[in-house]
Formats: sequence, structure tokens, C-alpha cells
Amino acid sequence: MALKFKSTERFLKPDPVYNSRIVSKFIGSLMQGGKRSVAEKIFYDAMAIVEERIADEGAGKVFEQAIDNVKPVVEVRSKRVGGMTYQVPTEVSPKRRTSLAIRWILEAANGVKGRPMHDKLANEVIDAYNKQGTSYSRRENTHRMAEANRDFAHFSR
Repeated sequence: MALKFKSTERFLKPDPVYNSRIVSKFIGSLMQGGKRSVAEKIFYDAMAIVEERIADEGAGKVFEQAIDNVKPVVEVRSKRVGGMTYQVPTEVSPKRRTSLAIRWILEAANGVKGRPMHDKLANEVIDAYNKQGTSYSRRENTHRMAEANRDFAHFSR
């Protein structure tokens, strides 16, 4: 008998400020060592900076657009066929798209040294919103890899 796991996204409560489940998931991913209040303070301080720099849009809309800009559509997965390993392009599920986008934005922000986390996060969100920066280039590299290996797409199942 197969075990059935409940999706955590269904039970995830939206955050109180932006009323968004994606923000709540992002804060959960940002959190380290169970310190949710610290993660919330970092996130909301970053959104205040975003609000200052991009005045015509709300910070919540800028954040969600940044996540959408970073979400990958396809990725490559290793598939072993007849002793050879091929990089097979596969479509990414919607849930995994969001998770990858969140992970890439956080990794890009953590990769910058010498500044407070809320500054680094705000800069990365603004860059992702403007379709530039480290996390967006990672998405483009993933798409480029999938495009380069499209000859092996018939191996996907």
C-alpha cells in the first residue's frame, strides 16, 4: 500500500501583511533554526526597501512578479539508457517551479557578502523583477541547458 502525503501548501496559512501563501512559504524557506520572527523581520524589511525603490508598484506585487520571472518552465534530468547517461529536458511541475524560484532567490542573496540580509534580499528581488541578476540568470541557464539537450526529449517518461 502506497503512503499518501498531504500537500503542505494546502495547509499553509497566508502571511498577515500581504495575505499571500507564497510569501509565507518564502519566509519559511528563509527561516533558520526555527527563528520565524527573525525571518519575518528580514523579509518585511527587504519589502520596505523594495517599496522605497519601486514606488509605482506595491511590494507584494513586485515580489510575486519577481518569483514568476524566476520560475523555470523546463529543466534537465539525468536518465540512464543502455549504459549512457543523457540529460533529458522535462517540464517542471508548478509546485516545484515555485520551490526552485524561492531557493534560487535565497541562494543568490546569500551569495553576496558584506551587507545585511534584508539589503541583499531586496536587491535580488528587484533584480528578479527587472529580469536580471543571479537568480534570473540561473533560470536562463537552466532553459539553455534544456534547449541544448532537446534531442534527448524522446527519452522522457
